[in-house]
Amino acid sequence: MKNSSFQPLSLAAITLRILLGLVVFPHGAQKLFGWFGGYGFTGTMQYFTGTVGLPWLIGFLVIMLESIGAIALIAGLGTRAIAAAYIILAAGIAFTSHVQYGFFSNWFGNQKGEGYEYFLLWMGMALALLMIGGGQYAVERIIRTSK
Repeated sequence: MKNSSFQPLSLAAITLRILLGLVVFPHGAQKLFGWFGGYGFTGTMQYFTGTVGLPWLIGFLVIMLESIGAIALIAGLGTRAIAAAYIILAAGIAFTSHVQYGFFSNWFGNQKGEGYEYFLLWMGMALALLMIGGGQYAVERIIRTSK
């Protein structure tokens, strides 16, 4: 097979990175900045530590992972580490806050809460990135090859 500049895994990686980052970032922006109707850093930390009972460090890491981590993921910086953390985060959210509502999202407002299907997709995308990495069009690769 000829050496070609077309690399399907790199295209898959950049697609997964951008889409997952774009879906996760607004949730992080709610938590960090109060955008999109969120409570901002202070309000979110009060909820995480006071209501949910998370340790301060875990709450902080969730906020950073969903906001700054999403931006880094889109850029392709620390792809595998962020993907691994996203798998853990999505599994934790799904099992602690959504599994009791079943599989499906609450599209029609007839459930008491949202199911875990969104988080299953999130974990699947992150697992694929964990396996294939950031790809050819990732900042981490540019840094690695410029040395």
